[in-house]
Amino acid sequence: MKNLKAVPSVVLLALAFSACGQNDNGDDEDNAKGATIGVAMPTKSSERWIADGANLKKELEAKGYKVKLVFGEDDPDQQVSQIENLITQGVKALVIAAIDNKSLNNVTQQAADADISVIAYDRLILGTKNVDYYASFDNEKVGELQGGYIAKKLGLEDGSEKKYNIELFAGSNDDNNTRYFFNGAMKVLQPYIDKKQLVVKSGQTDLNQITTLRWDGATAQKRMEDILTSSYKNGKVDAILSPYDGISIGIISALKSDAYGSKTKPWPVITGQDAELASVKSIIAGQQTETVYKDLRKLAKVTANMVDAKLNNKKPEINDTKSYNNLEKVVPAYLLPPVNVDKSNYVEALIEDGYYTVDDLK
Repeated sequence: MKNLKAVPSVVLLALAFSACGQNDNGDDEDNAKGATIGVAMPTKSSERWIADGANLKKELEAKGYKVKLVFGEDDPDQQVSQIENLITQGVKALVIAAIDNKSLNNVTQQAADADISVIAYDRLILGTKNVDYYASFDNEKVGELQGGYIAKKLGLEDGSEKKYNIELFAGSNDDNNTRYFFNGAMKVLQPYIDKKQLVVKSGQTDLNQITTLRWDGATAQKRMEDILTSSYKNGKVDAILSPYDGISIGIISALKSDAYGSKTKPWPVITGQDAELASVKSIIAGQQTETVYKDLRKLAKVTANMVDAKLNNKKPEINDTKSYNNLEKVVPAYLLPPVNVDKSNYVEALIEDGYYTVDDLK
């Protein structure tokens, strides 16, 4: 009887060890199965970030993950608090589109301490070694496309020596991408400014003079109104470098109130970025001239693949190991190509590609 009683004890002990082993191994091997991913987007006030959040959620859930999606409403402190909550809730990875690229040092350290992977999404997080990968578009190329489009539309690329007035706008000063967009555009435009073929009548040419906090359209509208009042009592503006569609819409509102779009004041060349619905409709209507299309569906897919690879101890696919130094390390990145879109090719680029339908653009 003594031996018979001992058998269940041994079995129970073996089962206990076995169960411990399964849990330990399961944590290592099955991170991807049912794990929760935290996705922190900047704001719901921009059409593109709503789309980014929805696309990421869809792609990650398709891979078997649960997703906690939060929006920081352009408040850096709120975003930090949200990410801290995600860490407390035990997410296995974080995908972060930073509101303020320098405000996340402490919270990314908390993530590292909890062994949580961090992917910087579209906006590079600066000043921390605790960023594993970066997924974005070729940001300098975006600026080159915008600057090149202006030069082409004004005939400068064809050797025209006619002089044109241009005004320059840039994105938010706390977004690392702002510098890349601006540098790319000025690589094309600066030689024409130096030759005085392009004249900035406001005199505002330095990056710190032309930034637009939080990429806000109303802020851009106010600045454009001030420029028109102070610098264009005589003459008209022929081109406006705008880095983002929301800023472009604000600029167009200012131009409308100064009679642009009339026979005496035709619309200037106005660039943009993100192919937001309002701007594509504006392009079709002949107001905004161009936008840089970035397929957010592809960016979400690349990012989801990064998360999946990282949590399964595989090396994510990257195509850039040199460009993005965040002041602590060069962050390995995957960069997607941007595409110029205007009235001549929006059907092919956006409708035939399935990004918008014909009804969307009515």
